[in-house]
Amino acid sequence: MVDKRDLVSVFDYETAARDKLPKTAYDYYRSGANDEITLHENHAAYERIQLRPRVLVDISKPDISTTVLGEKVKMPIFVAPTAFHRMADPDGEVATARAAGQAGAVMIFSTLSNSSFEEVMPEATGPMWFQLYVYKDREATLSLVQRAESYGCKAIALTVDAQVWGRRERDIKNRFRLPKGLSIKNLMPAGREQFPEKKGESGLAAYVAWQFDPTLNWKDVDWLCAKSKIPVLLKGVLHPADARMAIDHGAAGVIVSNHGARQLDTVPATIDALPPIVEAVDGKIEVHIDGGIRRGTDVFKAIALGAKAVAVGRPIIWGLAVNGQDGAKHVLDLLRKDFELTMKLCGCQKIEDISDDMIFHRS
Repeated sequence: MVDKRDLVSVFDYETAARDKLPKTAYDYYRSGANDEITLHENHAAYERIQLRPRVLVDISKPDISTTVLGEKVKMPIFVAPTAFHRMADPDGEVATARAAGQAGAVMIFSTLSNSSFEEVMPEATGPMWFQLYVYKDREATLSLVQRAESYGCKAIALTVDAQVWGRRERDIKNRFRLPKGLSIKNLMPAGREQFPEKKGESGLAAYVAWQFDPTLNWKDVDWLCAKSKIPVLLKGVLHPADARMAIDHGAAGVIVSNHGARQLDTVPATIDALPPIVEAVDGKIEVHIDGGIRRGTDVFKAIALGAKAVAVGRPIIWGLAVNGQDGAKHVLDLLRKDFELTMKLCGCQKIEDISDDMIFHRS
């Protein structure tokens, strides 16, 4: 265990995680596509946005709670869906679910989890959503949706930017495969839990080419919205036209995301893509965002530009790798406290007080 008194930011956790994780696992979590230009930009774009605080406001009792899909949540900071948590900690997604519940954060549970619904959901004390990939086997896909519903998930986050896999050069160099004993447990009932036996390439890229449906299109969104008993959000939207189409096809929201910069390099940082999408949907559906969020100031800026909530992925993994469940919770606590402090210093008592006139972009 690393003494958390020495870990005062997300960046401290990443440094500590790099020292603890095997290189193949660290590279898998850390890497982006190709030259990793967008990976750098996802956070650098936040640094170009400056805050313009208000003063002489009573900020003695800040309220960071908000409402998402009609449900009140304790804070607008979610756990983003990320794969293979048991490479970081033996309890994997079970530990993450416990940490999210303790911290009061929504967790979006990944299809590509090393832990099953049956293991994770009984340990979840907070709201859970489910992130869905669409498989060529539609019965397996529908079964995932039905299991998510039966276990009490509140929404489906359909990933729409990963019909094919981005070129992650670190994984290719490492010949990435899951460590012995780990699998994609949610797909065990369909017999699709293991990577194919292919030499000389990323095992995950081979799995995606083998199993994910490259024909995914708007008709499939119609199909999913009709089949699902819970709201469907589209994760991976960067273009305003797609955000408008999401409304027409029954989505309850969009998540502005570039897949952690792991799919198509040189796409915009998500915070730069956010304002046109917020304008495009015009309040008709909710807009959420992930990618590059490392500080409470980042959370504030995203909300000021129209996001309903933000999701963090890699920081949770760094917390898990360093101190397991306690580390993941501490990361969420650090972000919550930093966001609360930012609200106070900007003169905001509640989420509704955050507005776009409190920020400006540095040229």
